[in-house]
Amino acid sequence: MGVSTSRPEPGVAVVTMDFPPVNALPVRGWYALADAVRTAGRDPGVRCVVLAAEGRGFNAGVDIKELQREAATGGHDALIGANHGCAEAFSAVYECAVPVVAAVQGFCLGGGIGLAGNADAIVAADDATFGLPELDRGALGAATHLARLVPQHLMRTLYYTSRTATAAELQAHGSVWRVVPRSELAAAARELAGEIARKDGTLLRLAKSALNGIDPVDVHRSYRFEQGFTFEANLSGVADRVRDTFGAEARR
Repeated sequence: MGVSTSRPEPGVAVVTMDFPPVNALPVRGWYALADAVRTAGRDPGVRCVVLAAEGRGFNAGVDIKELQREAATGGHDALIGANHGCAEAFSAVYECAVPVVAAVQGFCLGGGIGLAGNADAIVAADDATFGLPELDRGALGAATHLARLVPQHLMRTLYYTSRTATAAELQAHGSVWRVVPRSELAAAARELAGEIARKDGTLLRLAKSALNGIDPVDVHRSYRFEQGFTFEANLSGVADRVRDTFGAEARR
């Protein structure tokens, strides 16, 4: 359980999340993930990173139960920690010195969208679904990253309704490179990473910096702007009210 890194072939590092039962990461998990991605990117022998996950789904966002436990005591450290931890992990993927390929299976929700949306490429299992159920969980955020995956009006509809889009739908929009059976996901992601890793390492690092430099949206500033509204929702009490409803539904 936790975050691990492996080197399945020359030039490729695989960073794997494993937080049962649904890969909803606690505060420490987001920071551990950020550290692992940054460390892999700094390794001169690595030319591509695969971001993967064990279990039923890729990522279910933050650990809501961790937030609820602290909210019951009137504290905000877990909320602040989760917000900063998510920002660190999303930034680590975006700023990784080498390209990052996200290997997505099952659900990719909330913080998972932040990770996949900031990756350089996505390979998805045919059972993968992508969405932001933030309005159902008393939070806001990661629309910045969903907008990198789907067109603007679809992003807004998915955000307002908390609906999800399939891997096949995202492939049709050009944001998913390949859709494969789940049993072939790891191999397909490593195949793409291996192709990238055969390029010159110095040129790859220059290319990553160049492509980030021409992005039309500053993902760091945009996401931090969104997070301000999450804090407002918490200070007003609406976030706790909605989260408590989510918790009650989950226990049924």
